[in-house]
Order: sequence, then structure tokens, then C-alpha cells
Amino acid sequence: MSQVLIVIPSWNGRHLLDACLNALATQTWHDYEIIVVDNGSKDGSVTWLRGRYPQIGVISNDCNLGFAAAVNQGIRVSDSRYVVTLNNDTEPDPDWLAALVNVAEEDPTVGMCASKMLFADRAGIINSTGICIDRVGIAWDRRGGEADDDSEMLPIEVFGPCGGAALYRRTMLDKIGLFDEDFFAYLEDVDLAWRARRAGWRCQYVPAARVFHQHSATGGEGSPFKNYHVSRNKIWLVVKNYPFARLWYCIPTLVLYDVASVVYTLLARHDPHALRGRLASLARLGRMWRKRGHTDRAIRTDVAYLSQLQPIWRIPHRYVHLGTSTSHKRT
Repeated sequence: MSQVLIVIPSWNGRHLLDACLNALATQTWHDYEIIVVDNGSKDGSVTWLRGRYPQIGVISNDCNLGFAAAVNQGIRVSDSRYVVTLNNDTEPDPDWLAALVNVAEEDPTVGMCASKMLFADRAGIINSTGICIDRVGIAWDRRGGEADDDSEMLPIEVFGPCGGAALYRRTMLDKIGLFDEDFFAYLEDVDLAWRARRAGWRCQYVPAARVFHQHSATGGEGSPFKNYHVSRNKIWLVVKNYPFARLWYCIPTLVLYDVASVVYTLLARHDPHALRGRLASLARLGRMWRKRGHTDRAIRTDVAYLSQLQPIWRIPHRYVHLGTSTSHKRT
């Protein structure tokens, strides 16, 4: 069994996979295997993959199970030391995988590594260098929209990795669980990172691990699909993970922000999907609360991660790299 498993979930992504898989073929780290999990594509992806890339594992689903479930399927059929999640709309540099593995090997307390994700269509502009999260549970892509420069050359601790190009330690996943499949898509990486941080695992951002990303090439930035799932999952994320001692203190701010966000999307963008997502979240609040209880019983909460929670400031600035509307945020 290879040391690294790369799981690529794909939905109607045949037009994206060739570039991604060709980039993986150039990696300087060779001890890895690839599994593409196809979520019921109608574009002939599975037949094409098996014919063009017979050396790559393929899991074919009859329908779209979502990012979280697809990645979990890939993880469960392997016992590799590390699991790497990779979007089908990415092209990693040749040294990308080696850089991630080398950093993880240096410190057994590092359970996650984040890549430097750059916009494929905007030269020299950062898409993500990991996940940031503030004191009311709002998450965004660290350094999104900034120019790629030499200000960060060495690994830096961050809250968590963007699941579009992330490395996870198998022993960590065995202890905290896999991606939450109820999330379907979006924010499942934040939820996993939050559970990991609560359990005492650390995350390192690895500047040398560069990936070029066609942002939201599958889901569509600002699409009704994305707005609905992000809005729904944001509520679940907070219910499952927010520090209980601080939760009641922050509820007024959380409610105020959510109401303002929904009103904005309704009035300024005439988009009901943020409201629909929040209403849909209510149906499973009890289920999410029970999951929180299970996590609390299964792990000893390490409060050291609270230092990673960012202050609430300049909220619109976090999302300018995705457009002028804050509806393009992670939460």
C-alpha cells in the first residue's frame, strides 16, 4: 500500500481531470496512489478514466453523493499513512506532494497540512493558504486575493486546510472521524479542521506546496447550489463545534450577522437561497447537537486552538477576491 492516497471527487468533471491527472504524473514524490470518486457523472467520465488512466482507481456512484461522502469512500478503501484531498479543477506543481509530506513527517502533532492555492486564471493571486475562522464562527480563505510574494517562505501554523488541496494524517482521522456527510458539500473541511483542533491536532500551511485552482469550476461561485449549502452548513458548523462556554455570549452577534446577511441577499441580490439554506438547517439542529455530544465524549477538548480564532473585523474585505458580494464567503 502506498504511503499517500490522493482522493479526487468528481462530478461531470471530465473536461477538468486530464490537466489534474497529468500534473499529478509529474510529482517528485512517487509513493502515492490516486482514486477518483465519480459522483454519477453524465459526461462519460468513468468510461474515459478507465480507458485513458487504467492505473488509477475509480469508484463510480450512481448519483451525486456530495464531496464529503465521495472523499470518505476513497479513504475507506485504503490504509495509507496520509490522505490527500484534491479538487478535480486543480493542477499541482511537481514538488507539491513532497512538500506536504515532508512537513507532516517532521512533527507527529501535525494532523493537517494546507497548500498554497493560486487562482489559475489570475496570475500571481492567492486563492487560499488555509482556513481562517473568527470568534463568531465565520470562516474564510486565508490571504485570499493577496499577491503571491516571498513574505511567507516557511511553514506557518493555521487553523486548518482548504479541502481542495489538503493533507490529513490517517491516525488523526481514525480518532476524530471523517468528513461529515450531512454537509454534502462546502464547509465540511472547516468542520473536520475544527474537530481536529479541538482534539489537539495542529495544521501547518506549506508555502512550497503550490496548486493552481479554477475556483468553483464545479459548483459555480455564487450559484444557488453553493449559496444554499454554505448557508445551511454554516449553522451546523457552529452548533457542532463552537466552544460551549462562549456560545451563549456570541449568540446575539451570530444572529445579527445571519439576519443581516439574509436580508442583504434578498434585497440586493434577489437571491432566496441563503434564506432557504438557513431554514433547512433547522430541520437537523438536533442531529448536529447529538454529533457534538458524541465528539465531546470521544475526545478531550484542547483549548489551545482558541488562540487561532481571529477577531471580527473588515468582514467584506475577506471576500473581495471572489467578487464584490459577501455572499461568496465560506460561511
